[in-house]
Amino acid sequence: MKLEGIHHVTCITADARRNVEFYAGLLGLRLVKKTVNQDEPSVYHLFYADERGSPGSDLTFFEFPQAARGRAGDGMVHRICWRIGSTEALAFWTRRLADAGYETERDAEWLRFSDFEGLEHQLAVVRTSDEPLIADHPEIPHELALQGFDGVRAFSLNPDRSRSLLEDALAFEQRDDGWEARGERRGSWYAYDEPPAECGIQGAGTVHHVAWASHDEEHEIWRDRVIAAGAHPPPVIDRFWFHSIYFREPSGVLFELATFSPGFAADEDAEHLGESLVLPPWLESRREQIEAMLTPISNPRQVAA
Repeated sequence: MKLEGIHHVTCITADARRNVEFYAGLLGLRLVKKTVNQDEPSVYHLFYADERGSPGSDLTFFEFPQAARGRAGDGMVHRICWRIGSTEALAFWTRRLADAGYETERDAEWLRFSDFEGLEHQLAVVRTSDEPLIADHPEIPHELALQGFDGVRAFSLNPDRSRSLLEDALAFEQRDDGWEARGERRGSWYAYDEPPAECGIQGAGTVHHVAWASHDEEHEIWRDRVIAAGAHPPPVIDRFWFHSIYFREPSGVLFELATFSPGFAADEDAEHLGESLVLPPWLESRREQIEAMLTPISNPRQVAA
C-alpha cells in the first residue's frame, strides 16, 4: 500500500486577482476550480492544475484579503518544486520570469524564484517515467510547460523525529536528503532544511498544507495507520471533489491525505472547469451571501475567448 506522491499543495494569498494573473497567466496553469474555503466560506479557494485537474499538479490558494505577508519557519513548507522537461525549458522560464519583472536564481538543472508575495518555487529538469501533467497556454509551448510537482522542502529543527511516521506509517522511502512517496502512478519527495532563526508566520505567501494522494479504497486504512503512529486526525472529511484526512507530522507540517475521486469534473463540464463559482451542495443555499463577500475575478480562458 503506497501513497501516489503529492495530491495538492495549499497556500495563502491576500490578492486573488494578482494570484490568478501569476499562476494562470504567467506560469500557465489552468484555473480548474473557483470555489470557497469550506471552513470559512467568506474567502476563495482557488485551484490551479494541469489541463484535467489531475492530482500531482494541483496548487491551491485560500484568499484572505489584506492578510499580512507571512514567513516560512520551523514546521512549515518553504519551497514548492516542479518538474520541467529540459534545459531549454529552464532558459524559457528564466526569460519569461525576467520579462515579467521577477528575479531568478539559476543552476545547470534548476531555477528558483518567488511569486509576488514571496512564495518560493523551484523548477527542475527531472527525468522520470511519470506522466507529465501539463496545462495548455497560448504563450507556453507544450514541451516547455510545468509538468507537475516533484516535491516540497520544509524547515525542521529535528527531522529525525518525523522519521517513524514517514517511513513506518506512511511508507515513504528514504532517498537523497529526504523521503519519497511513490505509488504505481507517480511519486513525489519530501525533504527538510535547517530553519532560519526567525519564527515562522502563517500569512500571505506561505504554504498552509501539503496533501498526499491516497487510493479511495485505502483511505480509512491510512487513517488507522497514522493514529497508530501517534497522530490525531479527525474523521474523514468530505470535500466533495475528494475526501480528506488531516494531521500534523512530528516536525509540525500540516499533512492531508486526499483521494483521487470524485475529481473536479464531478460538478462541472471538463471543458469549462473554473469558469464559474462552484459551491459544494451544503453551501449552495448561501450562494448570494457568499458571492457578495468575494473579490470579483475572471478565469483567463474566458477573457481570452
